[in-house]
This record gives sequence, structure tokens and C-alpha cells, in this order.
Amino acid sequence: MKTRASASSNGSRTRNLFPILSRKMRGHPLVYLDNGATTQKPSSVLSAMDSFYKKSYANVHRGIHTLSEEATVAYEHAHENVADFIGASSLREIVFTRGTTDSFNMLSRMLTQTFSRGDEIIVSQAEHHSNLVPWQQLAQQKGLKLSFIPYDSRTGELHWEKLEKMISKKTKVVSLTHVSNVLGFISPLKKISKLVHDHNALLSVDAAQSVARLPINVKKMGVDFLSFSGHKMYGPTASGVLYGREDLFSSLEPAYYGGDMVREVTLNKSTWNDLPWKFEPGTPPIVEGIGLGAAVDFLRAYPLEDIFSHEKKIMAHAMNGLSSLGNITIYGPSSPEQRAGVLAFNVKHVHAHDLSSLLNEDGVAIRAGHHCAMPLMTALNIPASARASFAVYTEKSDIDALVEGVRKAQTIFK
Repeated sequence: MKTRASASSNGSRTRNLFPILSRKMRGHPLVYLDNGATTQKPSSVLSAMDSFYKKSYANVHRGIHTLSEEATVAYEHAHENVADFIGASSLREIVFTRGTTDSFNMLSRMLTQTFSRGDEIIVSQAEHHSNLVPWQQLAQQKGLKLSFIPYDSRTGELHWEKLEKMISKKTKVVSLTHVSNVLGFISPLKKISKLVHDHNALLSVDAAQSVARLPINVKKMGVDFLSFSGHKMYGPTASGVLYGREDLFSSLEPAYYGGDMVREVTLNKSTWNDLPWKFEPGTPPIVEGIGLGAAVDFLRAYPLEDIFSHEKKIMAHAMNGLSSLGNITIYGPSSPEQRAGVLAFNVKHVHAHDLSSLLNEDGVAIRAGHHCAMPLMTALNIPASARASFAVYTEKSDIDALVEGVRKAQTIFK
């Protein structure tokens, strides 16, 4: 019987599954703490993509020859795999995209037809630009109202209680992050979902930072749409998912047009293919989709509850270690129990970019900047922050290297 791995007890064995983690950086072991931007890829994902290219590559849905049939089966199986992974009803609710940003652009285009001037969209001050700019542009083009749940500096989260006062019969969509890519908080989606649906609005969720950390069941969470990227869950770039309830997808028009998404075309009229192919025009990201399916298989080897528990232990170690240095500002909830895998901070007298550069000298990779969340940086009254973000292969020794690097930077800039 196949046994499941443990993120917390098999650290070295897990790291060995990722070829890049054996690399030396400037003579130091690689300490990769930029997983919020993108995760590294296990051998199983790389092998799945390589094997498909070498043995079964062809276009999908277009041929009756053996290679095309094999490619179609593999590509559709990847959809089924993702559907099962997030608790969707079937592959009909899973549209493959190029990533979270592409998913939100597609969704906003599809929903354009459902809005009237004066309707409202609610997002938050903590959104990644991918879940802000498409709605912002749609609001400007259609004469819609765009409202924001404000940041709460007392809790390091959002003023969730204000959503109840903001939402109205004019609200059509509430689109929020599941896990903030800066603050690390976890949105109370079940509570939000009930409130949104009580007002006959739709709930759209950015799961880019949560899909590889937290168990997700779209039905139990009451989510209408869910977007995420493959490259943040140990899969390839140019892969992503837009989940949508089948009844909603059935009622919406495509955002893009072309081959394969059509059932019949005349010179004057076109009709659309079945779901989900209705929303996947042209040659899709076949190999990337298969890599995404392999990433789901990789995550299935670890109970997501265990990955979340592992990252909370890493988070506690990081918050304690950094706080012990003094003159460190940590953004977001003060308790590791309220966070998921993302830790943004600043060091007094040390710019985040300088800190990142100094850490790089010792082989420690973090992110520095506004993290594609400039309105949140404004709310925090900072131009940028450093950010360490964790994964299934992150160990306490990685955090020790980070803390030591920050300590060295403090001695340089004291």
C-alpha cells in the first residue's frame, strides 16, 4: 500500500525530490525562501512533462491518430485531477489558463455582460494586482462602483466586519484573496460566502497562495469562482486554473474566440463547444496542463493539513527568530496560528532591497519590493518590504540562515 509522506518529519527526503535545491549559491547551500513568487519543481513534475514531449506529444481534440488520442486523454485527465483536488463537481468546472492573472482577466471579461452601470464590485486593500487591476479597468469601462475592504492595522488583517456594512443589493461580485501574499492572513471564506450569497452576489477567490498550503473544497467553502497558478503549487509556469460553478459557466459567454472552443461555424454565426473547452480557444497549454496534473499528484502525497502544520511551525520559528533580533517590524497577524506560509517584514535602517542583496551573498533567496500589492504598501505606509515565504521543503535550518543573514545586515547598517 502506498504511504503518504510527512512534510514535517521527512525534510531531507523531501528536499531530495527537488533537483535545484542541491545547487550551491556563491559557495553556500541554496536557501530558497521566495515560494510566494514561485515554487521549485519536483522531479516527478519535470519527468511527466519530459515524458509527454518524448512519447505522446500531439495536439488535443483535433486528431484521431494515436498520438492525438493519447494527448487528449492525458490533458483531460489533468482537468479531472484538478477538479477532484479542489472538490469541484467535474472537469466541466475546470478551465485551464496561463495563471491567476489570466484567470481574473478572463473572469472579468466574461462577467462584463452581467453588469449594469452603477453595479458594485468589492475587493480589498490587500489584493494582489491580479485581483485588482482587471476589476478596476472593468469598473472604469462600464461605470461600475469599485469598493475596498480596508486594512486593519490593529489585527494585521482586514476589517472583515465592515464588509457587512458595505455589501448591498447593488453588489454583484466580491473578489478576495484566500491567503494574503503580503500579510499571510487567511480569509474567513465560509462566513464571507454566506454574507455574499445572502445578498445574491457572487464570490470570487484568489487561491494563488493557498492552493498548495490549505485543503480546498470549493463546494464546502461556498465559492463561485476560484483562481490559482500552477507555478505556485510545484507545477510549471504558464499553467493555471479558473474554477467556476457549472451553472454559472453555462450561462456565460466566452472571453476569447478561435478554434476548438466552437461546435459549429458558418460565415455568419458560431456556436460554442461543451464545457470547459468553450473557454479554452486555440491550442491550449497542453504540456503545462499535464505538468499541473503531476503537481497535484505530488501534493496528494502529503496531507495538506500536514503541509499547513509544517509551515505554521516554520512560521513560528521565523517570527521568533526575527523578533529576537530587535528593530524588526513584522506585517500581518501577530500569531503564527493565524497565518499561512508568508512573512513580510522590514529591518530598521535597512532597505528591503539592500537586505535581499546581502542575503543573496550567503545563498538566501527572499523577495523584496511591493509584492504586486502597491495599495497595501500605501496602507502600511511603507514603500516596500522583505518577504520570506515557505514551502513543503523549507526547514528550520533555512530560517536560521535567514535570521543570521538579517543579523549580519543589522551590524553593517547600524
